[in-house]
Amino acid sequence: MRAEIEKTVAEIEQVLSLLRRHLDWDTAQLRLDALTAQTESPDFWNDPEKARVIMRERDELDVAVKTVHELEAGIRDNCELIELGEAEGDADVVREAEEALLELKNTARRTQIETLLSGEVDGNDCYVEIHSGAGGTESQDWANMLLRMYSRWAERRKMKVDTIEMHDGEEAGIKSATILVKGHNAYGWMKTESGVHRLVRISPYDSAARRHTSFSSVWVYPVVDDSIDIQINESDLKIDTYRSSGAGGQHVNTTDSAIRITHVPSGIVVACQQERSQHKNRATAMNMLKARLYEQELQKREEAAMAQEANKSDIGWGHQIRSYVLQPYQMVKDLRTGVESGQPSVVLDGDLDDFMEAALAQRVGVATDTAEAE
Repeated sequence: MRAEIEKTVAEIEQVLSLLRRHLDWDTAQLRLDALTAQTESPDFWNDPEKARVIMRERDELDVAVKTVHELEAGIRDNCELIELGEAEGDADVVREAEEALLELKNTARRTQIETLLSGEVDGNDCYVEIHSGAGGTESQDWANMLLRMYSRWAERRKMKVDTIEMHDGEEAGIKSATILVKGHNAYGWMKTESGVHRLVRISPYDSAARRHTSFSSVWVYPVVDDSIDIQINESDLKIDTYRSSGAGGQHVNTTDSAIRITHVPSGIVVACQQERSQHKNRATAMNMLKARLYEQELQKREEAAMAQEANKSDIGWGHQIRSYVLQPYQMVKDLRTGVESGQPSVVLDGDLDDFMEAALAQRVGVATDTAEAE
């Protein structure tokens, strides 16, 4: 085999070694069998909450074990094909097997990033808040473009998106929105998107066709379950009711069912207008508040290592994480990692994995360097 392919195989095997260590490979299959046996018990669903926790662990472990087996088989089968093709002088077989190994390397790279999502809530669902910055209709349209981008990204990963709260723009777009992203490692991936996003383009809302710069902020925080105890004093809360805005059924805009909760000590504000029931909206808003308070604590823990203060960012020229330029040239550039794409339309259609992977790798690198320094 050529030296380049031997290097590719070595890189895949390095990821395999990492995965086996992470899974504690000698006991992983035994644990998977034990969890599977529990799910097949007749009384398994007597405690639905416990059952969901077990099912989630089982499904995640099953995916990890299968991934290891698939990578092992991919290396073995394609190396054998290359040797066979070289022996018989069949260049097409060799080329196809080499291409398969390169694709396997990409799969291994993505799997390695997933493995590094080992934070206590990385596997959780997450809330995503989007707020338009100054600039009126143009920035509100930009906020709506970001909302679509994240929804498309979630669809690509077979995740579910629920709209929790939305305020429409005056002419187009949205002033703000909160969505709930449900899926495997939703928070682990999406946490890299918190920050200010900048758009440069010829505004379709400017009759003079001038170039405009718009800003919107994105804030991602994890859904927390009952196993994480977040203490909230009722006396610290200011609760307001208001009428839902935006499209909806006959009850929207007719009753004060929407809820806004302000946590006075922290200044955190959450809102929900998802349901017709005020009580359901209040319960959702309280869960969002718990998630925000927990995310705030997580951020304090990470602040020294990550030098990240996204919650203090202004929606303006500073504190940007990514720039999207549509005119006079086309480029999306992540200002933290340097990752670029010359196809902004593809990125805005949800192709964010390269940006997320680079940001995750950078986070892990900073955390590792800090731990070694200590």
